[in-house]
Amino acid sequence: MLKTLGAHLKEFKKASILTPICMILEVFFEILIPYLMASIIDDGVEKGDMKHIVAVGLLMLGLAACALTTGILGGKFAATASTGFAKNLRKGMYDNIQTFSFSNIDKYSTAGLITRLTTDVTNIQNAYQMLLRMCMRAPVSLIFAMIMAFTISSRLASIYLVAVLILAVILALIIKFATGYFTQVFRRYDDLNASVQENISAIRVVKAYVREEHENEKFGKASYAVYKLFMKAEKVLILNGPVMNLTVYSCIMLISWVGAHMIVAGDLTTGQLTSLLTYCMNILMNLMMLSMIFVMMSMSLPSAKRVAEILNEKADIVNPENPVMDVKDGSVEFKNVDFAYKHFKTIENKHGQVTETVEIKDKKNVLTDINLSIKSGETIGILGGTGSSKSSLVNLISRLYDVTKGEVLVGGVNVKDYDVEILRNQVSVVLQKNVLFSGSIYDNLRWGDENATDEECQRACKLACAHDFIMSFPDGYDTKIEQGGTNVSGGQRQRLCIARALLKKPKILILDDSTSAVDTATDAKIRKAFAEEIPNTTKIIIAQRINSVQFADRIIVMDNGRIDGIGTHDELLSSNEIYKDVFESQTGGSGDFDQQGGEQ
Repeated sequence: MLKTLGAHLKEFKKASILTPICMILEVFFEILIPYLMASIIDDGVEKGDMKHIVAVGLLMLGLAACALTTGILGGKFAATASTGFAKNLRKGMYDNIQTFSFSNIDKYSTAGLITRLTTDVTNIQNAYQMLLRMCMRAPVSLIFAMIMAFTISSRLASIYLVAVLILAVILALIIKFATGYFTQVFRRYDDLNASVQENISAIRVVKAYVREEHENEKFGKASYAVYKLFMKAEKVLILNGPVMNLTVYSCIMLISWVGAHMIVAGDLTTGQLTSLLTYCMNILMNLMMLSMIFVMMSMSLPSAKRVAEILNEKADIVNPENPVMDVKDGSVEFKNVDFAYKHFKTIENKHGQVTETVEIKDKKNVLTDINLSIKSGETIGILGGTGSSKSSLVNLISRLYDVTKGEVLVGGVNVKDYDVEILRNQVSVVLQKNVLFSGSIYDNLRWGDENATDEECQRACKLACAHDFIMSFPDGYDTKIEQGGTNVSGGQRQRLCIARALLKKPKILILDDSTSAVDTATDAKIRKAFAEEIPNTTKIIIAQRINSVQFADRIIVMDNGRIDGIGTHDELLSSNEIYKDVFESQTGGSGDFDQQGGEQ
């Protein structure tokens, strides 16, 4: 873990080294001041030597100025190092997340990834800044102060030593219990962020169904869970302050009482007692700083583990050593394919701490014994009930997931042999939940081809039947799209996503229920445009409506992860019960209000 995180210091190593150096120098200058103060009292004030008082006073002033300067520089370097470290961690995680396959993303929730990129990194940043400044300053200051105290009086300094040992034991117990609670806290943060994310992204649905009270209750439960765990942790950590104060004041009282007797006996001077009391406060304050460091470390350790987990996560889908860089054509073949999604579970110890995340081995196949051959340029329809694994089937073509058994070939080559980017550029997928991004319509369309001209964008939109509604906007193609495409309708959003996919000029175009929000007349126009304008592109259309697939070259009927039938519309009507039932249920009585217009 430390090696993983440390690798992201990079250009901030220099600042990380300079910070403790400045802190040591600050301690050196500060630790001499009480010693000189004793000299002023004993050799200046009591003897009435004004020159000695002025000379030593000026030296103390110079040391204070040096301590201030090195302290400021240490703070500056620490801020630079910690914020830069946090920046590199976020970038490292974000870059690695971009390489994740769908199965990697399934392992971590979206809310969990956001928590790691924000809250967890902030915890590490704060802990690292304190570590650079205090973890070097406090021990060094404590050791120097202890040495100076023993130089003055080993008898009185022994009181400090006993106090340090007692505090060390108590602090170790506090940290042990607090760390377990903080580990659980950040898992609860994931649940809290998930609740917020879900509510905000679906706020229109929430309001439409008047479910604000339900969502408030759900958020309240998640928030209360975080609150309870923080309270448990804080109840443990709050013991730190009273214990420290009790120890500090007990030491002061003991030193004052024993020191007074030593002064009366002539074994100690007033100035030396003053210095010892100053060193007492110095030692015990540094102990308090150390305790705060350990508290911060106990909070940041779970965060560090969570961040390192993302940085160390390896993408399941990577390029082979010598990848194929050209997709010959749009033919697709499935050979004896089985597929199961990966599922994970967390293993916890008796304190509720997650020790590891393991994959569940006994997974149920969502696709079983799939054998299928699609010719380049064919139009294939896929029909099936909800949960029949239609989307799972097409996700294997662009290698969004890898098969569990068997192989998938595109252009006669196993998809695992291709360069992933090359393959996905030639297999364009319009997913069920495609979204638009903030920016103009042109900006969104150029996700398909960043170098596409305005004319190419407009042609793609005409094929997707999006041109007319775009031109109805006052700003046309320069119309700004809100985040997620909330200022356009569902059907408009789907057509823009189809146009975006067409701009990739793919050899295979997959529409995963991507015209579900489009009326049948427009759906028919899109199919007609595809047939006329991109005849050599293999088109795979997943749909719930018979109208969307009945004119396909072949139709695949899926049922419970298996292929139940393959054929043309007429062949399936006569031979496949599932297809026949779906056809009769959709055309038997109500029909479709614009079916006739759609066929024209």
